Amino acid sequence: MSTSPPVFGVTGWKNSGKTTLTERIIAELTARGFAVASVKHAHHMFDIDTPGTDSFRHRAAGARETAIVGGARWALMHELRDEPEPSMDEVIARLSPCDIVIVEGYKREAHPKIECRRADARKGEPLTLADAHIAAIATDTGEIAGGTNPENVPVFQIDDIAAICDFVLAHCGLQARPGAAKVEA
Repeated sequence: MSTSPPVFGVTGWKNSGKTTLTERIIAELTARGFAVASVKHAHHMFDIDTPGTDSFRHRAAGARETAIVGGARWALMHELRDEPEPSMDEVIARLSPCDIVIVEGYKREAHPKIECRRADARKGEPLTLADAHIAAIATDTGEIAGGTNPENVPVFQIDDIAAICDFVLAHCGLQARPGAAKVEA
């Protein structure tokens, strides 16, 4: 029986730096020797295929799943058709074995996450006020790094990736990999 990897998320309002922070966390954890998988939730229609390609034509013909395989990567596209969108847990269950899953989005799911706050982003209500699963804040707004805010969660400077990753690993109960180096920003 295999155990599920720990899941840690990156959340925030639009233009708060979620994708950049997610990318930097993945790069840092990978450099430290961890096998990382990621899940990105999109709130809009998207397509990873191009009209006219063979795989697009397979899907357009009605294939429920289409795998495209090459020497450097492979992808599996699943058409929902009349099915509901799968839950985050259902998607994670389909991932290959890994040490940790980093999730971008899924703001309302019950997994630990870090909230991004940027001075020039949308000014919404802090997500920590309504989500007890937010374990920390990454910010460039001048909030006190290393301290806590009124929501009583740790605050990190958004560019202090090493400290953020140390926190994520500790929160997930993962140990540092011997000989793995931290990435310098």
